[in-house]
Amino acid sequence: MPNNKFILNFTPTGMIPTKEMTPHVPITPEGIAQQVLDVTDLGVNMVHLHVREPDTGEPSYKKEIYTETIRAIRKRDKNLILCVSTSGRNHSEFEKRSECLDLEGEVKPDFGSLTLSSLNFNKQASINTPQTIQLLAGKMLEKKIRPELEAFDLGMINYARYLIRRGLLTPPYYFNLILGNIACAQADMLHLGLMIRELPEPSIWSAGGVGDCQLQINVMSILSGGGVRVGLEDNVWYDTERTKLATNRELVERVVSIAKVLGFSPYTPKEAREILGL
Repeated sequence: MPNNKFILNFTPTGMIPTKEMTPHVPITPEGIAQQVLDVTDLGVNMVHLHVREPDTGEPSYKKEIYTETIRAIRKRDKNLILCVSTSGRNHSEFEKRSECLDLEGEVKPDFGSLTLSSLNFNKQASINTPQTIQLLAGKMLEKKIRPELEAFDLGMINYARYLIRRGLLTPPYYFNLILGNIACAQADMLHLGLMIRELPEPSIWSAGGVGDCQLQINVMSILSGGGVRVGLEDNVWYDTERTKLATNRELVERVVSIAKVLGFSPYTPKEAREILGL
């Protein structure tokens, strides 16, 4: 594959943004699917999906809601790589967190997120015990769903190496390096470089920034040969002064236009599937 192409991993919803915070965040299955499909023309090749309870907007783990969301996307685009979230922010029970990994047939996800340790966000903890991480990794291996390895610091990458030694991860490894969270690696080229250096071979990686540092990390990542994680999940503002709320399309358009100036472009979904071992 040409080395001037990258993974463009779109994160439309997440667990934190609400309609009160920004009217642009999608929360219903139809709304999420529509915003995903609205950015495929920009080169999005991978989507990191969270779902919400349609009536309350609260984060949900329910496979019925994932089913509705994925079906609506795949009805119009069968090539996009879809990742479901097994996040530990709101639900700690393995049965709830892993329910989305039971989807089969046309709605079976390509990837499932796997956060590699517990961590603190600004106002909330994400609890990921060693037992839970290993159970999730084992279920993904059993179901032939690839893990999207979420690393917020160097220690999490080291834990991925441990899982590899245990036989719970198989190559190629796909990492999302997420920087700028207050209790983890910061939005700094040295922090990013150290994380890249520690990745096991063979790894494909993307990087995202939390809040105001999203664009900085996206550009650092492209220049370093990595992919991009971008969307309202990590940042609802278009500018660092926080005078304008962003739309998902605006965030994707901006990073793709910068990448183009730098001589980079996203893989097609077919190319991305090939390099990610799907």
